[in-house]
Amino acid sequence: MTADLADFTRPHPERPPSPVPVDWASVEEWLGVGLPSDYKRLADRFGPVDFGEFVWIHVPCRQEGGTRFDYGQWLRETHRETRIDLRDLPEEQRFAVHPDPGGLLAWGCSRGADTLFWDTSVSPDPDAWTVVVRHQGPVPGSGLREWHAYDLTLSQYLQHTVRDGWELPSPPGPLMGPLPGSVARTAFLPAAGPWAPPEPVPPRLTGQERRMALETGGGLDALRLLSPPPERPYLGGGTWEGLFAELDTRLPDEYVRLMDVYGAGCWSEWLRFLTPLRTGERRFVTHVEETLDAYRMLKGSHPQWYPFAAWPEPGGFLPFANSVDGDHLGWLTDGDDPDAWPLVVWPRHADQGPPLEGGLIDTLLAWQRGTLATHGLAGLDEDDDPVEFAGFESWSDAAYW
Repeated sequence: MTADLADFTRPHPERPPSPVPVDWASVEEWLGVGLPSDYKRLADRFGPVDFGEFVWIHVPCRQEGGTRFDYGQWLRETHRETRIDLRDLPEEQRFAVHPDPGGLLAWGCSRGADTLFWDTSVSPDPDAWTVVVRHQGPVPGSGLREWHAYDLTLSQYLQHTVRDGWELPSPPGPLMGPLPGSVARTAFLPAAGPWAPPEPVPPRLTGQERRMALETGGGLDALRLLSPPPERPYLGGGTWEGLFAELDTRLPDEYVRLMDVYGAGCWSEWLRFLTPLRTGERRFVTHVEETLDAYRMLKGSHPQWYPFAAWPEPGGFLPFANSVDGDHLGWLTDGDDPDAWPLVVWPRHADQGPPLEGGLIDTLLAWQRGTLATHGLAGLDEDDDPVEFAGFESWSDAAYW
Protein backbone atom coordinates (compact mmCIF):
# COMPACT_ATOMS: atom_id res chain seq x y z
CA MET A 1 0.00 0.00 0.00
CA THR A 2 1.34 3.43 -0.94
CA ALA A 3 1.76 5.80 1.98
CA ASP A 4 -0.10 9.12 1.90
CA LEU A 5 2.36 12.00 2.07
CA ALA A 6 -0.22 14.11 3.92
CA ASP A 7 -0.10 11.69 6.87
CA PHE A 8 3.55 12.31 7.75
CA THR A 9 4.62 15.64 6.21
CA ARG A 10 4.21 19.27 7.20
CA PRO A 11 5.37 22.48 5.51
CA HIS A 12 8.55 24.06 6.83
CA PRO A 13 7.59 27.31 8.61
CA GLU A 14 10.42 29.37 7.14
CA ARG A 15 10.78 27.82 3.67
CA PRO A 16 7.37 26.49 2.69
CA PRO A 17 7.39 24.39 -0.45
CA SER A 18 6.00 25.75 -3.68
CA PRO A 19 5.18 23.76 -6.82
CA VAL A 20 6.68 24.16 -10.28
CA PRO A 21 4.53 23.29 -13.31
CA VAL A 22 5.53 19.98 -14.88
CA ASP A 23 4.51 18.61 -18.29
CA TRP A 24 4.59 14.98 -17.22
CA ALA A 25 3.78 13.61 -20.66
CA SER A 26 6.85 15.22 -22.22
CA VAL A 27 9.06 14.31 -19.24
CA GLU A 28 8.04 10.66 -19.39
CA GLU A 29 8.43 10.58 -23.16
CA TRP A 30 11.96 11.96 -22.80
CA LEU A 31 12.80 9.42 -20.08
CA GLY A 32 11.26 6.55 -22.02
CA VAL A 33 9.39 5.32 -18.93
CA GLY A 34 6.44 6.41 -16.81
CA LEU A 35 7.04 7.72 -13.30
CA PRO A 36 5.50 6.69 -9.97
CA SER A 37 2.24 8.47 -9.19
CA ASP A 38 3.31 9.29 -5.60
CA TYR A 39 6.38 11.11 -6.98
CA LYS A 40 4.28 13.08 -9.44
CA ARG A 41 1.81 14.02 -6.69
CA LEU A 42 4.72 15.13 -4.50
CA ALA A 43 6.18 17.25 -7.29
CA ASP A 44 2.83 18.79 -8.24
CA ARG A 45 2.12 19.66 -4.61
CA PHE A 46 5.54 20.72 -3.34
CA GLY A 47 7.99 21.28 -6.20
CA PRO A 48 11.69 20.64 -5.47
CA VAL A 49 11.77 19.50 -1.86
CA ASP A 50 14.17 19.47 1.05
CA PHE A 51 12.60 16.58 2.96
CA GLY A 52 13.29 16.11 6.65
CA GLU A 53 16.09 18.70 6.47
CA PHE A 54 18.29 15.94 5.00
CA VAL A 55 16.99 14.57 1.66
CA TRP A 56 16.75 16.63 -1.52
CA ILE A 57 14.02 15.27 -3.79
CA HIS A 58 14.71 16.54 -7.29
CA VAL A 59 11.76 17.09 -9.61
CA PRO A 60 11.72 18.28 -13.24
CA CYS A 61 12.73 21.94 -12.92
CA ARG A 62 15.55 24.28 -13.81
CA GLN A 63 17.20 27.35 -12.34
CA GLU A 64 19.61 29.79 -13.92
CA GLY A 65 22.05 32.08 -12.18
CA GLY A 66 24.58 31.49 -9.45
CA THR A 67 23.23 28.07 -8.48
CA ARG A 68 22.33 26.54 -11.81
CA PHE A 69 20.23 23.39 -11.87
CA ASP A 70 18.83 21.43 -14.79
CA TYR A 71 16.87 18.27 -14.10
CA GLY A 72 18.03 16.53 -17.28
CA GLN A 73 21.67 17.43 -16.72
CA TRP A 74 21.46 16.26 -13.10
CA LEU A 75 20.09 12.90 -14.21
CA ARG A 76 22.77 12.45 -16.87
CA GLU A 77 25.61 13.34 -14.50
CA THR A 78 24.22 11.24 -11.64
CA HIS A 79 23.69 8.20 -13.85
CA ARG A 80 27.17 8.54 -15.37
CA GLU A 81 28.77 8.65 -11.91
CA THR A 82 26.62 5.71 -10.85
CA ARG A 83 27.74 3.54 -13.77
CA ILE A 84 31.34 4.29 -12.88
CA ASP A 85 30.83 3.59 -9.16
CA LEU A 86 29.05 0.29 -9.79
CA ARG A 87 32.14 -1.13 -11.50
CA ASP A 88 33.66 -1.45 -8.03
CA LEU A 89 31.09 -4.17 -7.26
CA PRO A 90 31.37 -7.79 -8.38
CA GLU A 91 29.59 -8.14 -11.70
CA GLU A 92 26.80 -10.26 -10.25
CA GLN A 93 25.97 -7.50 -7.72
CA ARG A 94 25.80 -4.60 -10.18
CA PHE A 95 22.61 -2.81 -11.09
CA ALA A 96 21.76 -1.61 -14.56
CA VAL A 97 21.47 2.18 -14.85
CA HIS A 98 18.94 4.22 -16.82
CA PRO A 99 18.50 4.46 -19.78
CA ASP A 100 19.36 0.74 -19.90
CA PRO A 101 16.18 -1.35 -19.52
CA GLY A 102 15.38 -1.95 -15.85
CA GLY A 103 18.08 0.51 -14.80
CA LEU A 104 18.31 2.57 -11.65
CA LEU A 105 16.60 5.96 -12.05
CA ALA A 106 17.70 8.70 -9.65
CA TRP A 107 15.20 10.80 -7.72
CA GLY A 108 17.20 12.40 -4.92
CA CYS A 109 20.30 12.78 -2.82
CA SER A 110 21.14 13.62 0.77
CA ARG A 111 23.30 15.97 2.76
CA GLY A 112 25.49 12.95 3.45
CA ALA A 113 26.14 12.52 -0.31
CA ASP A 114 23.87 9.46 -0.49
CA THR A 115 22.08 8.96 -3.80
CA LEU A 116 18.53 7.61 -3.97
CA PHE A 117 17.07 5.68 -6.92
CA TRP A 118 14.13 3.64 -8.05
CA ASP A 119 14.81 0.08 -9.13
CA THR A 120 12.82 0.04 -12.36
CA SER A 121 13.50 -3.67 -12.89
CA VAL A 122 11.07 -4.84 -10.20
CA SER A 123 7.91 -4.21 -12.22
CA PRO A 124 6.57 -2.67 -15.44
CA ASP A 125 4.28 -0.64 -13.15
CA PRO A 126 6.15 2.45 -11.88
CA ASP A 127 3.99 2.52 -8.76
CA ALA A 128 5.62 -0.76 -7.73
CA TRP A 129 9.19 0.50 -8.11
CA THR A 130 11.21 0.18 -4.92
CA VAL A 131 14.05 2.26 -3.54
CA VAL A 132 17.78 1.62 -3.86
CA VAL A 133 20.22 3.83 -1.94
CA ARG A 134 23.93 4.26 -2.29
CA HIS A 135 25.09 5.28 1.19
CA GLN A 136 28.31 7.30 1.20
CA GLY A 137 28.72 8.00 4.92
CA PRO A 138 28.39 5.83 8.02
CA VAL A 139 24.78 4.68 8.36
CA PRO A 140 23.66 2.46 11.25
CA GLY A 141 23.34 -1.10 10.04
CA SER A 142 25.26 -0.59 6.82
CA GLY A 143 28.29 -2.66 7.71
CA LEU A 144 30.81 -2.48 4.90
CA ARG A 145 28.20 -2.29 2.15
CA GLU A 146 27.32 0.90 0.33
CA TRP A 147 24.45 -0.23 -1.91
CA HIS A 148 21.14 -1.26 -0.36
CA ALA A 149 17.84 -2.25 -1.95
CA TYR A 150 14.61 -1.83 0.02
CA ASP A 151 11.20 -3.37 -0.45
CA LEU A 152 9.68 0.09 -0.10
CA THR A 153 8.27 2.57 -2.58
CA LEU A 154 9.35 6.20 -2.45
CA SER A 155 6.50 7.27 -0.12
CA GLN A 156 6.97 4.21 2.08
CA TYR A 157 10.69 4.88 2.33
CA LEU A 158 10.14 8.53 3.25
CA GLN A 159 7.51 7.56 5.80
CA HIS A 160 9.89 5.12 7.43
CA THR A 161 12.51 7.83 7.92
CA VAL A 162 9.96 9.78 10.02
CA ARG A 163 9.84 7.81 13.26
CA ASP A 164 10.69 8.12 16.93
CA GLY A 165 13.71 5.88 17.14
CA TRP A 166 15.63 2.91 15.82
CA GLU A 167 13.64 0.41 17.89
CA LEU A 168 10.70 0.42 15.49
CA PRO A 169 10.48 -2.50 13.10
CA SER A 170 12.31 -1.81 9.89
CA PRO A 171 13.25 -3.72 6.76
CA PRO A 172 16.77 -5.12 6.49
CA GLY A 173 19.49 -2.62 5.81
CA PRO A 174 20.35 0.87 7.04
CA LEU A 175 17.87 3.71 6.91
CA MET A 176 18.23 7.44 7.24
CA GLY A 177 16.72 9.14 10.20
CA PRO A 178 14.81 9.53 12.31
CA LEU A 179 14.01 12.68 10.31
CA PRO A 180 11.44 15.38 10.89
CA GLY A 181 8.56 15.17 8.45
CA SER A 182 9.14 18.67 7.13
CA VAL A 183 8.94 19.60 3.46
CA ALA A 184 10.67 22.81 2.42
CA ARG A 185 11.55 24.52 -0.84
CA THR A 186 15.11 23.43 -1.56
CA ALA A 187 17.24 26.32 -0.31
CA PHE A 188 19.60 26.33 -3.30
CA LEU A 189 16.64 26.36 -5.75
CA PRO A 190 14.65 29.40 -4.60
CA ALA A 191 13.89 30.50 -8.16
CA ALA A 192 13.30 27.12 -9.79
CA GLY A 193 11.05 27.22 -12.83
CA PRO A 194 9.57 24.83 -15.40
CA TRP A 195 11.86 22.39 -17.20
CA ALA A 196 11.48 21.17 -20.76
CA PRO A 197 13.30 18.21 -22.27
CA PRO A 198 16.17 19.29 -24.52
CA GLU A 199 15.60 19.32 -28.25
CA PRO A 200 17.48 16.65 -30.22
CA VAL A 201 20.85 17.95 -31.35
CA PRO A 202 22.33 16.80 -34.68
CA PRO A 203 25.86 15.39 -34.58
CA ARG A 204 28.47 18.13 -34.33
CA LEU A 205 30.89 16.27 -36.61
CA THR A 206 30.41 14.27 -39.77
CA GLY A 207 31.59 10.68 -39.77
CA GLN A 208 34.80 11.63 -41.55
CA GLU A 209 35.44 14.55 -39.21
CA ARG A 210 34.81 12.33 -36.20
CA ARG A 211 37.33 9.74 -37.40
CA MET A 212 39.88 12.48 -37.96
CA ALA A 213 39.24 14.05 -34.56
CA LEU A 214 39.41 10.76 -32.67
CA GLU A 215 41.57 8.42 -34.71
CA THR A 216 43.33 9.41 -37.90
CA GLY A 217 44.12 13.10 -37.36
CA GLY A 218 46.89 14.62 -35.33
CA GLY A 219 48.23 17.84 -33.90
CA LEU A 220 46.34 21.11 -34.02
CA ASP A 221 44.21 20.01 -36.98
CA ALA A 222 42.60 17.19 -34.99
CA LEU A 223 42.41 19.31 -31.86
CA ARG A 224 40.54 22.04 -33.74
CA LEU A 225 37.91 19.51 -34.84
CA LEU A 226 37.53 17.97 -31.39
CA SER A 227 37.53 21.30 -29.51
CA PRO A 228 36.86 24.27 -31.80
CA PRO A 229 38.93 27.34 -30.89
CA PRO A 230 37.38 30.77 -30.30
CA GLU A 231 37.20 33.33 -33.06
CA ARG A 232 39.21 35.76 -30.95
CA PRO A 233 41.51 34.01 -28.45
CA TYR A 234 42.21 36.02 -25.31
CA LEU A 235 45.85 36.23 -24.27
CA GLY A 236 45.94 39.43 -22.24
CA GLY A 237 47.21 42.89 -23.01
CA GLY A 238 50.96 42.22 -22.96
CA THR A 239 53.39 40.61 -25.38
CA TRP A 240 55.27 37.34 -25.48
CA GLU A 241 58.53 39.27 -25.45
CA GLY A 242 57.44 41.07 -22.30
CA LEU A 243 56.50 37.80 -20.58
CA PHE A 244 59.76 36.13 -21.56
CA ALA A 245 61.68 39.12 -20.19
CA GLU A 246 59.80 38.93 -16.88
CA LEU A 247 60.44 35.19 -16.62
CA ASP A 248 64.03 35.55 -17.88
CA THR A 249 63.35 32.65 -20.23
CA ARG A 250 61.28 31.99 -23.27
CA LEU A 251 58.58 29.30 -23.14
CA PRO A 252 58.20 26.31 -25.48
CA ASP A 253 57.23 27.25 -29.03
CA GLU A 254 54.47 24.61 -28.99
CA TYR A 255 52.84 26.34 -26.03
CA VAL A 256 52.97 29.70 -27.80
CA ARG A 257 51.40 28.18 -30.95
CA LEU A 258 48.62 26.58 -28.94
CA MET A 259 47.88 29.76 -27.00
CA ASP A 260 47.86 31.87 -30.17
CA VAL A 261 45.08 29.62 -31.46
CA TYR A 262 43.04 29.07 -28.28
CA GLY A 263 44.17 31.67 -25.76
CA ALA A 264 43.33 31.37 -22.08
CA GLY A 265 40.34 29.31 -21.05
CA CYS A 266 39.05 26.03 -19.73
CA TRP A 267 39.26 22.67 -21.51
CA SER A 268 36.39 20.21 -20.96
CA GLU A 269 35.18 22.29 -18.00
CA TRP A 270 38.17 21.02 -16.01
CA LEU A 271 41.66 22.08 -17.17
CA ARG A 272 42.33 25.82 -16.98
CA PHE A 273 45.12 27.45 -18.97
CA LEU A 274 46.35 30.65 -17.33
CA THR A 275 46.16 33.94 -19.21
CA PRO A 276 49.78 34.26 -20.38
CA LEU A 277 50.01 37.94 -21.34
CA ARG A 278 47.85 39.54 -18.66
CA THR A 279 49.35 42.71 -17.21
CA GLY A 280 48.74 44.17 -13.79
CA GLU A 281 48.25 42.40 -10.49
CA ARG A 282 46.86 38.99 -11.54
CA ARG A 283 49.34 38.22 -14.28
CA PHE A 284 50.94 34.92 -15.27
CA VAL A 285 53.91 35.25 -12.92
CA THR A 286 51.59 35.96 -9.98
CA HIS A 287 49.88 32.59 -10.34
CA VAL A 288 53.18 30.80 -10.90
CA GLU A 289 54.66 32.24 -7.71
CA GLU A 290 51.55 31.46 -5.63
CA THR A 291 51.51 27.87 -6.88
CA LEU A 292 55.20 27.35 -6.22
CA ASP A 293 54.98 28.89 -2.74
CA ALA A 294 52.46 26.16 -1.92
CA TYR A 295 54.64 23.50 -3.53
CA ARG A 296 57.72 24.55 -1.54
CA MET A 297 55.75 24.58 1.72
CA LEU A 298 54.44 21.06 1.12
CA LYS A 299 57.84 19.85 -0.05
CA GLY A 300 59.38 21.14 3.18
CA SER A 301 56.98 18.99 5.23
CA HIS A 302 56.86 15.91 3.00
CA PRO A 303 59.85 15.88 0.61
CA GLN A 304 59.22 12.26 -0.37
CA TRP A 305 55.94 13.25 -2.03
CA TYR A 306 57.24 16.38 -3.76
CA PRO A 307 60.39 15.34 -5.62
CA PHE A 308 60.85 18.29 -7.96
CA ALA A 309 62.69 21.54 -7.54
CA ALA A 310 60.60 24.68 -7.92
CA TRP A 311 61.28 27.14 -10.73
CA PRO A 312 63.50 29.18 -11.12
CA GLU A 313 65.78 26.55 -9.59
CA PRO A 314 67.57 24.49 -12.28
CA GLY A 315 65.22 21.84 -13.62
CA GLY A 316 62.45 23.30 -11.48
CA PHE A 317 58.70 22.85 -11.96
CA LEU A 318 57.09 25.75 -13.86
CA PRO A 319 53.24 25.53 -13.87
CA PHE A 320 51.08 27.05 -16.59
CA ALA A 321 47.69 25.36 -16.10
CA ASN A 322 45.57 24.00 -13.28
CA SER A 323 42.39 22.01 -12.81
CA VAL A 324 39.18 22.81 -11.01
CA ASP A 325 40.24 20.09 -8.52
CA GLY A 326 43.59 21.70 -7.68
CA ASP A 327 45.91 19.70 -9.95
CA HIS A 328 48.66 21.54 -11.83
CA LEU A 329 50.26 21.03 -15.24
CA GLY A 330 53.66 22.46 -16.04
CA TRP A 331 57.16 21.86 -17.32
CA LEU A 332 60.36 20.66 -15.73
CA THR A 333 62.74 23.41 -16.86
CA ASP A 334 65.58 21.00 -17.48
CA GLY A 335 68.20 22.49 -19.79
CA ASP A 336 68.53 25.63 -21.84
CA ASP A 337 66.14 24.60 -24.61
CA PRO A 338 62.51 25.17 -23.55
CA ASP A 339 61.29 23.08 -26.49
CA ALA A 340 62.90 20.06 -24.81
CA TRP A 341 61.29 20.63 -21.40
CA PRO A 342 59.14 17.62 -20.40
CA LEU A 343 55.57 18.07 -19.21
CA VAL A 344 54.71 17.02 -15.68
CA VAL A 345 51.52 16.86 -13.62
CA TRP A 346 51.45 17.82 -9.95
CA PRO A 347 48.36 15.84 -8.93
CA ARG A 348 46.31 16.76 -5.91
CA HIS A 349 44.77 13.36 -5.23
CA ALA A 350 47.54 11.01 -6.37
CA ASP A 351 51.23 10.38 -5.86
CA GLN A 352 53.67 12.28 -8.05
CA GLY A 353 54.29 10.45 -11.29
CA PRO A 354 57.09 10.68 -13.85
CA PRO A 355 57.17 13.32 -16.58
CA LEU A 356 54.81 12.78 -19.51
CA GLU A 357 56.26 11.40 -22.70
CA GLY A 358 54.53 13.50 -25.35
CA GLY A 359 54.51 17.15 -26.24
CA LEU A 360 51.82 19.59 -25.12
CA ILE A 361 49.51 19.45 -28.15
CA ASP A 362 49.68 15.65 -28.49
CA THR A 363 49.15 15.27 -24.74
CA LEU A 364 46.15 17.59 -24.79
CA LEU A 365 44.69 15.81 -27.82
CA ALA A 366 45.14 12.38 -26.21
CA TRP A 367 43.50 13.64 -23.02
CA GLN A 368 40.54 15.06 -24.95
CA ARG A 369 40.23 11.76 -26.81
CA GLY A 370 40.23 9.82 -23.55
CA THR A 371 43.33 7.83 -24.47
CA LEU A 372 45.88 9.43 -22.12
CA ALA A 373 46.80 6.92 -19.43
CA THR A 374 48.20 9.01 -16.59
CA HIS A 375 47.15 9.76 -13.07
CA GLY A 376 46.53 13.37 -12.16
CA LEU A 377 44.46 14.31 -15.22
CA ALA A 378 40.76 13.53 -15.03
CA GLY A 379 39.93 10.81 -17.54
CA LEU A 380 36.87 9.77 -19.48
CA ASP A 381 34.84 6.73 -18.58
CA GLU A 382 34.79 3.81 -21.00
CA ASP A 383 31.18 4.58 -21.90
CA ASP A 384 31.74 8.30 -22.50
CA ASP A 385 31.70 9.80 -25.98
CA PRO A 386 34.85 11.96 -26.25
CA VAL A 387 33.16 14.31 -28.72
CA GLU A 388 30.46 15.04 -26.15
CA PHE A 389 32.95 15.81 -23.39
CA ALA A 390 35.62 17.63 -25.38
CA GLY A 391 35.46 21.39 -25.64
CA PHE A 392 37.11 24.69 -24.90
CA GLU A 393 35.59 27.73 -23.20
CA SER A 394 37.50 30.92 -23.89
CA TRP A 395 37.87 33.49 -21.16
CA SER A 396 37.40 37.22 -21.44
CA ASP A 397 39.66 39.92 -20.07
CA ALA A 398 37.50 39.87 -16.91
CA ALA A 399 38.46 36.29 -16.03
CA TYR A 400 40.40 35.86 -12.80
CA TRP A 401 42.86 33.39 -14.25
